[in-house]
Amino acid sequence: MNFKMKATLAGAAAALAMASVPGTAMARDTISIVGSSTVYPFATVVAERFGRTGNATPKIESTGSGGGMKLFCQGVGTQHPDITNASRRMKKSEFELCQSNGVKDITEVKVGYDGIVIANSVKGEHIDLSLRDIFLALAKDVPNPDGSEELVANPYKTWKDVNPALPNTEIEVLGPPPTSGTRDAFNELAIEGGCKTFPWLKAIKSEDKSKYKAICRSVREDGVYVEAGENDNLIVQKLEKNPAAYGVFGYSFLDQNRGVVQAANVDGVEPTFEAIGSGDYPVSRSLFFYVKKAHVGVVPGIEGYVKEFTSEKAWGDQGYLGEKGLIPLGDDLRKSMAKQARSLKSMTGEEL
Repeated sequence: MNFKMKATLAGAAAALAMASVPGTAMARDTISIVGSSTVYPFATVVAERFGRTGNATPKIESTGSGGGMKLFCQGVGTQHPDITNASRRMKKSEFELCQSNGVKDITEVKVGYDGIVIANSVKGEHIDLSLRDIFLALAKDVPNPDGSEELVANPYKTWKDVNPALPNTEIEVLGPPPTSGTRDAFNELAIEGGCKTFPWLKAIKSEDKSKYKAICRSVREDGVYVEAGENDNLIVQKLEKNPAAYGVFGYSFLDQNRGVVQAANVDGVEPTFEAIGSGDYPVSRSLFFYVKKAHVGVVPGIEGYVKEFTSEKAWGDQGYLGEKGLIPLGDDLRKSMAKQARSLKSMTGEEL
């Protein structure tokens, strides 16, 4: 049996499977993509390029990584999205939700890297933060300032309170909500990263993981950290108007707004293309998208879109996504990931 015949049969089988799902909507001829606000600009460029080749331009919604996963995992059928973007890896619980709702075959595609920056207006003072500074400034509960090994509600009002070397300005940080992959990654890499610098807090992990996460990944709720929605461009605009405030968002938005905002160094490392790609910058993370295989061959263009995204002209070292701030995977990983993506290899769940 040749490849074309196999593809035709696979598409027919997928269509039949979808037709048997109760409440399946009318067929779509446009790819539906949801998810991460960080991956959104990259996916949008790919979609536009894909649309210029005679295909329908995919419809992309910025819902946040968590929101995208919920929509993606609701079920099979054209009323549900075909692809979801994520600025963190799918969680085990999300994979299980997908499975329980009949979304059995999912292909994971790691597309590159991004760094999470803490930035302020170029009109403000440039600062160098440690992971410990970030934890003390933004965690809900912190070690008692008297040095005892007990937690207290975060008492710090100014950056100088946190660290005498920092500015004597009130702590005000604009950042993403809990539905955002950027928020998940920031909590894990930055807040928890600073929490672990206290040996007695780090030790809790081996005793009680739930308690450890509650302490080391919880952000204060007293108005110091301001949830600014999924629109990172809005954060940049607010920083421009308020030089005393800081914002949390992906490196790509910093790259696109140089001259307007500047990023703090973290543990002495500047968030540069090279430092994020090498992992030297402490708040670096991987970016992904996930494909619902049951929709391949039913909604036209999914395979072509995946091929465009994973082409060297898009995500390669000299690719057009690099111009938008995407930091490429290494050559070998990129090659193997392209093969995995184009063959639509299914996840097993053991990867998570």
